[in-house]
Amino acid sequence: MGERREDRLIVMHSAAMGCGLSSSAAVAVATAFFLLKLYERDLAPLQIAKLCQRAEHRFAGVQSGLLDQVCSIFGRADHAVFFDARSERVEIVPFPRGLSLVIAESRHKRELASGLYNERRKETRAAAAQLGVPALRDVSDATLKKSNLSPHLLRRARHIVGENERVSNALELLAHGDGMGFGALMNESHESSRTNFENSTRELDLLVNIARGLPGVLGARLTGGGFGGATVTLCETERAGQIAEQLRRQYASSAACMPRIFVCKIADGAH
Repeated sequence: MGERREDRLIVMHSAAMGCGLSSSAAVAVATAFFLLKLYERDLAPLQIAKLCQRAEHRFAGVQSGLLDQVCSIFGRADHAVFFDARSERVEIVPFPRGLSLVIAESRHKRELASGLYNERRKETRAAAAQLGVPALRDVSDATLKKSNLSPHLLRRARHIVGENERVSNALELLAHGDGMGFGALMNESHESSRTNFENSTRELDLLVNIARGLPGVLGARLTGGGFGGATVTLCETERAGQIAEQLRRQYASSAACMPRIFVCKIADGAH
C-alpha cells in the first residue's frame, strides 16, 4: 500500500466551464497527469480515466460516462476519438481535411448536477430494465417499435438507440473522409436530442438553426449533456472565420446576448 497524502493545489486553467465542453474532465485529467509526474507514479491511460470519472461522480455529483476523460487522454491532433464503453475499445480516426469545428457558447448556463442529466440516466436505465436488456445498445429500432414502453420512455430509448447507430455510421464515414455525411448525422443527432431526449434549449436550437443556414456549414448540433451550454458546427475551414462572425452577430441580435465563439483546432490530449 502506498503512502496516503493530502495536498492542497491551486489550479489555473482556461477551459470554458459550464457549457458542455467537458471542462471538469479536462481539468481532472490534467491534474492527474501532473500528480503522477510529481510523485513519479505510473498508471495505464484507461485507469487514469476511470479514476477521474470516479472523482466526477463523487465530488461534482454528475453520473457521467467515461467518454470525456477518454477523449482528454487519448485525443490526437486532427483526429476524432471513438470509444466503446462496454469493450473499452478506443479508436483514433482521422478528421476530414479542409473541415473545422466551430464552438458557439449560448451563455445559457447549464447545471447538470441539478438533476436533469441524472434524471435522463435513470430514464434510460428504466427503459432498458423494462425491455429486459443490460443496456439500450442491446436494442434495435425494430424492437422498440414492438415494445410496451410508455411514450415518455420510448422517446428516451429512441434517442439512445439512434445515437448508437449514428456513432457506428459516423465511424465509417470518417474513415472514408466523408464530411458531408458526417455533418448530416450531426443534424439528425440534434433533432433527436430536441424531440426525443429533450435536452436542448431555445438558445441551442437558435444557434443550430442559424448555423445550418450559413454557406459552408455541413452540420450542427448541441454538444455535451445539453440543457444549455454550447453547440458545435462542422464547416469548411476556409469559411470558418466568416461563419463564426455570422453566428455571433445573428445570435446576439435574436437572443439579446453575445455568445462566445471558438474556431477550434483538434489538438493532442493530455501528456
